[in-house]
Amino acid sequence: MKRSTRQLAWLGACALALIGAALWQWRRDDAAAPGTLLPLEPSSITRVELAIGHGSPMHYAKREGHWWRVDGTPARTDDGRLGELADTAAAAVLSWRPATDFDPAKIGLTTPVAVLTLDGQRLEFGETSVTGPQRYVRIGDRVALISLRYTPRAPASESRTLDAGMNR
Repeated sequence: MKRSTRQLAWLGACALALIGAALWQWRRDDAAAPGTLLPLEPSSITRVELAIGHGSPMHYAKREGHWWRVDGTPARTDDGRLGELADTAAAAVLSWRPATDFDPAKIGLTTPVAVLTLDGQRLEFGETSVTGPQRYVRIGDRVALISLRYTPRAPASESRTLDAGMNR
């Protein structure tokens, strides 16, 4: 075999080895990634329940592509806001830890700031983290750390009612 052919074969083998190592690392990183809060697709969510602070829960249902408040007489509600709440299911998790690693009182989960239930999956929102704009969220027996932007909020028309109820 000529020297140039041998060098080309070694170069090809090294390139294949590098590609293999890169694929292995990519799969390993992907398997170790924390993922999202819930395995639900936000667009498939049809029921939302939201309780903020000590306020009573608000119930919503998606009918024919639009969100309705179903407490009492059904009424259309802000599709964009409810879409944001549904998008919480796909929030990127920064890290997962077992709930037993925490004292619930220290991270605000004894009385959560908000409780969001998406198609029966309960998300309890605790305090913000001291390490950045992040919030603790308990799901079952695990606690996730997610971006603060996913914290549920009351709609403007309902927030006045909630504020009045909390000040009593």
